[in-house]
Amino acid sequence: MNITKAIIPVAGWGTRRLPVTKAIEKCMLPVGNRPIVDYVVQDAIAAGITEIFFVVNQGDRQLEKYYSHNPGLEQHLNYFGKQEYLRYVMPPEGIKFYYIDQASSSKYGTAIPVGMCAQYLKPGESVAVMMGDDFVYNPDGSSELRRLIASTPEGGNSMLSATVPQETVNRYGVIEFDVNGNYYQMVEKPDPASAPSTSINISKYIFNYDLMQMIGAYSQVDITGEYYITEPMNQYVLTGGSIKVVPAVGQYLDAGDPYSWLYANRVILGQ
Repeated sequence: MNITKAIIPVAGWGTRRLPVTKAIEKCMLPVGNRPIVDYVVQDAIAAGITEIFFVVNQGDRQLEKYYSHNPGLEQHLNYFGKQEYLRYVMPPEGIKFYYIDQASSSKYGTAIPVGMCAQYLKPGESVAVMMGDDFVYNPDGSSELRRLIASTPEGGNSMLSATVPQETVNRYGVIEFDVNGNYYQMVEKPDPASAPSTSINISKYIFNYDLMQMIGAYSQVDITGEYYITEPMNQYVLTGGSIKVVPAVGQYLDAGDPYSWLYANRVILGQ
């Protein structure tokens, strides 16, 4: 399957990481010496993605600045003989970045930014969807998204999963499988004794055009509460669709709270 587009939602207030996220987008918090989101971007580029759609907080340009040229900095590095640092600051070659503003409103949830991008797909086209505040780390530099794409049936849908200890499933969205081992539904933060599995959703997907249109339509309706992307996924399955679950090979890391962020830094820095 040839997929060239990726959607990376990064909007939101990052309330669990306040007060630092008052000034710095959560996706820009450093893991090692790179923003969290850059691990997602580099994984996408290694998988052959050439167009990346960021959904950002309205008016925020931190990501756009990071993935653009900085002529003053580049001139400084060249002038003072520090050309070895240029590879860290130059934008990736051959990649188109788009920035879609998500306005602060009563609508919130993972389906909203993804649904906003449904209009940018052509009929028959599939897209990668990767949340921008967590990532899968492979020490050998291999691309988890490339493996996911290779495991996805032509024109089909898939999602990455990770396995966690039984006693911790109440922190996650846990996958319930159908009789064929595909995604059936998501059970949010179940009691460990009644959890349908120990496989959790890590928000890395391949969606085809039809499922993306369902997400787009769902994001337009008026409901009370959060717009979970798993709702149109569930509806897609109930109407005869299929979503393959692919276990991640690498280590799932996130920055949702200070403790998981510190742990991600320790893993990346080899401590």
